[in-house]
Amino acid sequence: MNTRCVMLVLALAGAGIVRAAPESVATLASPGKVLAVTLELDDGRLAYRIDRLGEPVIAPSRLGLLLRDGRFERNLALTAQSTSMRDETWEQPWGESRFVRNHYNELRATFTETTLHKRSVDVVFRLFDDGVGFRYEFPKQPQDSSGADVLIDDELTEFAIAAPAEAWWIPAGEWNRYEYLYTRTPLAEVGQAHTPLTIRTRDGLHIALHEAALVDYAAMWLRRVDGQRLKVQLAPGAEGWSVRRSAPFHTPWRTLQIDDRAGGLVESNLILNLNEPSVLGDVSWVKPAKYVGVWWELHLEDSTWATGPKHGATTANTKRYIDFAARHGFRGVLVEGWNPGWDGDWFSNGWNFDFTRATPDFDIEELAAYAKRHGVHLIGHHETACAVSHYERQLDAAFALYARLGIDQVKTGYVCDAGQIERQDTPGGPVLREWHDGQWNVRHHLRVVQAAAKHRIAINAHEPVKDTGLRRTYPNWIAREGARGMEYNAWGQPPNPPEHEANLVFTRMLAGPMDFTPGVLSLTGRGGARIESTLAKQLANYVVLYSPIQMAADLPHNYERHMDAFRFIVDVPVDWAQTRVLDGAIGDFVTVARKDRNSEDWYLGSVTDEHGRVLPVPLSFLDAGRRYVAQIYRDGDDAHWKTAPFAFAVETREVTSADTLQLRLAAGGGQAIRFTPADLAAR
Repeated sequence: MNTRCVMLVLALAGAGIVRAAPESVATLASPGKVLAVTLELDDGRLAYRIDRLGEPVIAPSRLGLLLRDGRFERNLALTAQSTSMRDETWEQPWGESRFVRNHYNELRATFTETTLHKRSVDVVFRLFDDGVGFRYEFPKQPQDSSGADVLIDDELTEFAIAAPAEAWWIPAGEWNRYEYLYTRTPLAEVGQAHTPLTIRTRDGLHIALHEAALVDYAAMWLRRVDGQRLKVQLAPGAEGWSVRRSAPFHTPWRTLQIDDRAGGLVESNLILNLNEPSVLGDVSWVKPAKYVGVWWELHLEDSTWATGPKHGATTANTKRYIDFAARHGFRGVLVEGWNPGWDGDWFSNGWNFDFTRATPDFDIEELAAYAKRHGVHLIGHHETACAVSHYERQLDAAFALYARLGIDQVKTGYVCDAGQIERQDTPGGPVLREWHDGQWNVRHHLRVVQAAAKHRIAINAHEPVKDTGLRRTYPNWIAREGARGMEYNAWGQPPNPPEHEANLVFTRMLAGPMDFTPGVLSLTGRGGARIESTLAKQLANYVVLYSPIQMAADLPHNYERHMDAFRFIVDVPVDWAQTRVLDGAIGDFVTVARKDRNSEDWYLGSVTDEHGRVLPVPLSFLDAGRRYVAQIYRDGDDAHWKTAPFAFAVETREVTSADTLQLRLAAGGGQAIRFTPADLAAR
């Protein structure tokens, strides 16, 4: 530094303009010393940073809350701190893996305003070796005797990604909720994004930003403010603020899953571990299973939701699906369009839906009894068209009806444009408009799950609020949609591209199970529109895209035309003892192996994008010293999603854990394999 610069710095310091360097006030490392967090105060403003193995992952990033009565971010002092650790293993009642290790170190730091309100807030960090969760805990303030609610307009939380990176993301705050194709851009070109937002740095580190335990709070969007700095943007509320809570309360966890491998993001249990244990007690009544139903034919326009000559939800048609389910061992039959309210423009007016009565041509009592005699369960359907308050007024009666009939699973729906949830606090009162992921609708979804649990009913929400791991606390919340599923292939405008599933695994699926509704073996949508997939890929999706409920979405007669492929759909389980992501790259390809929870069988699924691949797969996940019969469902030699999607072959061979298979995936293709111990296969 030259003499003139030194003199300038001294002059600025003398004028009180040069600020001191940020002060590190608290730090903590993860159990294996992989990750470390440091909290800093910079002239009374709070920030955090995260390092991994000594290298920066998150550069100094602001923390704070924008409250209606002032910002909680300046003039802060650390007034208390403590650390703790936990190492436990808990059992999932259903899931990707039966046993989950929960091992973290925790830092709790209390920050208090030195001026103004003298408020205090705890910032809590939990560090795992594969990620970090942190949240704000807002106690009842000793000086506040009014008991007034805390109004939060926004958060000031930031994530400043340290290394140059690219991102896979979908826009937030737009009309189509979460149902967009994922865009891959430099991180510096992200606009406003939903989470999970998945990032890969130039050095190959993978980071997923999301949240856990979203309860009574607005969902978190991420808005890029400059460079690679992302800021939390809370989903808006109709009354002007984003969140209204009574102290004490805490925010959801803001989460970072961090791993060298893309597959490590999928194998992480961080989101689940940041949720509370189940509050439902015995949940043996929650049954993971496969199902069929009156659904794909509606999207093909072969039949209608509305009553009339093409009505799909008739007694006769439903019995046909029940017979098919019973013949092939499917537990459930979903029926949409069974209740009054579908006639006319239901999309614009959900206030006519009745969830306690069936249409005259749908004998729900007889069908429930018929299904029971055949060892099958009807799956209920509650489409609200976003008249949510109208639905809530019928919840208890609707669930009581289903419980009496033995209908123990319900698919809910919230079809409307984002920001158009209809809230009416009192009958006849004004209708307010809320977002699908605003605080009011977050509360609604939990009310539905809690009400359903009282009747031993499981919930599969479509057009939902995003998954944040609450299935641990409420195991009857079995699946959700929350992304572009199979119905986009029915509509063909445009269909899901070949890379879609390899994107979902490393983005949307990091949040939790998705009811993607795979298995359309006809590979044909409405008006003959082509699905951009091979036949074998449709089978692989049952392993690659996790859900404890999986639909065989196609029409029954299409399965009867492809019985060789349909065999895998019949056999593949939906509940797993172990899951391993063997290989994969975001949006390119992925190979997943899962062990059946109820047998010694392993299953493998592998899918690729528009490019064909040859992937070596070591079988070291199999038990050593044991021989297995591998039933291989693969793309045919000349298969290609554009020119020969139906080219398909089934092979059988013996393998051991010492073997390596060469998976040959066609462009837009896949491969599915069932591994059965040879000693059991021979029985």
